[in-house]
Amino acid sequence: MDAFWQLYSEKRIEKITIKDITIKAGYNRSTFYKYFTDVYDVLEQIESSILPDLEKHKDILMDTNKHLSLIHITEVYNRNKKYFVVLLGKNGDPAFHEKIKNVYKELIRPSFQSIYTDDLTLEYTLEYMMSAFIGVLTYCFTQEEDPDIQKLIQILWNLMHNEHSKIVNLMF
Repeated sequence: MDAFWQLYSEKRIEKITIKDITIKAGYNRSTFYKYFTDVYDVLEQIESSILPDLEKHKDILMDTNKHLSLIHITEVYNRNKKYFVVLLGKNGDPAFHEKIKNVYKELIRPSFQSIYTDDLTLEYTLEYMMSAFIGVLTYCFTQEEDPDIQKLIQILWNLMHNEHSKIVNLMF
C-alpha cells in the first residue's frame, strides 16, 4: 500500500502498473495479488480505511449538541493528511469526493430530519451543505501544499454560522 501511495502521489492511477508497485515495494506479483485484485482495489482499500465508520464513530463524530464535530474533522485530517491532500487535490480520485460527502451526509442526517420534514428539502439541504464543505476542502488542497486545517475549520464554521445570513442577504 505504501509503494502504491508513493506512486499515486506522483501520478494518476491510470499510469500506475502492478509492476511499478511490486518493484517499488520489493515484492513479486503473486504477493500483490494475494492482497489486491488490481491498482483500483489498492486505492479503494486506502480510501475505505480513512473514511469514518458511521456505526463505530457516530458518537465521537457528533458534538454534545448533535452537530458535526469540527474537532473530530481536524483529528481525522491530521491522522490522514497525506491521503486527503492527494485525494482531494487536483489529481485525486473524483469518486472519493462522493464517498466522503455521502458518509458525512448520513452522519448529519439525523440532526436535520427534525428541521426538514419534507424529504426533498432534506436531501437538497444535505447535498448543498456537504458539496460546499467538500468543495471548500478541495479548493484548499489545490491552492496550498500544506493547508492550515485549523484556519480552514474556522472559516467553515464562520460560513455555516456567523456569516450565513450576510451571504444569503447579499445573494438575494
